Amino acid sequence: MSYILGFLAALFWGLLLLSTLVFIHEAGHYLAARAFGVRVTEFMLGLPCRWSLSFKSKKVGTRIGVTPVLLGGYNRISGMEPMGADVAARVLMCVQRHGRVESAQVARELGVDEDEVVSALAGLSEWASVQPYYNPELGEEPGQKTYPAAFETVARDASLLTEFDRGHDLAAEGSTVAGEPRVPGCSAEEFFAQERSHTYLGLGLLKRLAVLLAGPAMNIAFAFIVVTGAFMVSGVSTASNEPVVGAVGEGTVAASCGLQAGDRVVEVGGAEVGTWSDFTSAMRPYLDAGQDFSLTIERDGRRQALEVDLPDGQATDKLGIISQTVLYHPNPLEAARLTVAYAQMVCNYAFRLLIPQQTMQILDQSTSVVGISLMASQAASAGVSDFVLLAASISMSLGFMNLLPIPPLDGGKIVIELIQAAFRRELSIKAQSYITYVGLAFFLFVFVVVLKNDIVRFVIG
Repeated sequence: MSYILGFLAALFWGLLLLSTLVFIHEAGHYLAARAFGVRVTEFMLGLPCRWSLSFKSKKVGTRIGVTPVLLGGYNRISGMEPMGADVAARVLMCVQRHGRVESAQVARELGVDEDEVVSALAGLSEWASVQPYYNPELGEEPGQKTYPAAFETVARDASLLTEFDRGHDLAAEGSTVAGEPRVPGCSAEEFFAQERSHTYLGLGLLKRLAVLLAGPAMNIAFAFIVVTGAFMVSGVSTASNEPVVGAVGEGTVAASCGLQAGDRVVEVGGAEVGTWSDFTSAMRPYLDAGQDFSLTIERDGRRQALEVDLPDGQATDKLGIISQTVLYHPNPLEAARLTVAYAQMVCNYAFRLLIPQQTMQILDQSTSVVGISLMASQAASAGVSDFVLLAASISMSLGFMNLLPIPPLDGGKIVIELIQAAFRRELSIKAQSYITYVGLAFFLFVFVVVLKNDIVRFVIG
């Protein structure tokens, strides 16, 4: 019974932690896309599923909610997928003329293959420029695996803005509802370009890169704030400059002469010392020469003389002691510098995954969703602060991992954007698909390796 409860606790806390971090990540993409006027039709916590609990924002049109498959999250940002149909502009105008029309009829009117028309309609639906029409008389319903026979116009205001566009007013005179014919007063190409301007594809390079970077940036920013705050509140252990012994190593010269933790050194060879730096500097000539020397210490409020016996004439590097540590609470600037150093370490760790000679070493030190869930459960048992700190550390790792130049990660998409910018043309859908398949294969390999390691580490033991 305890095993089952432990499993359920790990499952709950693991899902809570990962879902929260994915929500933060996707919120970054969402906010950046909306800031640039890109249509975002869905913002969901959980993987796509036909069942969900959601509401539709009246202000921006986005459906926001949660699905039962709490293993991630997603945004539907219009234009993230390349538009593969060259006839898309004419298809869009045909739907606008009819209001509601079957793809077969569009194909006949335009004299093109119906598969090409369906491909264009699918892309235009992703742009929120048209929408599928599910005819109950044909047994069609939302969520079915195939597209319906017909598509229709979306609701637009007098300026042709949809519910997803900034500044729309669907209650104003001149607005049309979904399924109503609406011929814009411009050419098919001009209307298509206007619709494209509301999508990710319609953004300039720098804005597209900003949308892609926003997700990892949100994860890193969240971690940065939490870790910096933790340094300030909890403090950091730092070596004290007081000449007080913090610990004595077993079997060392210090142990043989009788030094103990807590002893305050006041003299070395008759010379007074006031700091740890003074103490180590005063010892150095004796250690280098292998020459015996005396120490005067304070223990329990009383002074006591000790003789340090070194191997005659043999230089030694250390006495076998360390200084005391003290808890120091850094100011905001100092704490931020410590967090930057921590972030650099995490970044270096993530990108070492791409070095073939170090890939397996990094994977052996990594953990999967199984390990994260167990750590989340343990952290939650220890307290809120431990759980939040764990979330911050994983968020930092998630942010930098997403910057790896491997599709379908954000870093991989950034690389594709830069390649397209360098060659001044879009990569074909087939080329992008092949690149994505290679990236997916790599991450399948990573998933299998770290999952196997976690099973051995946490389950088999």
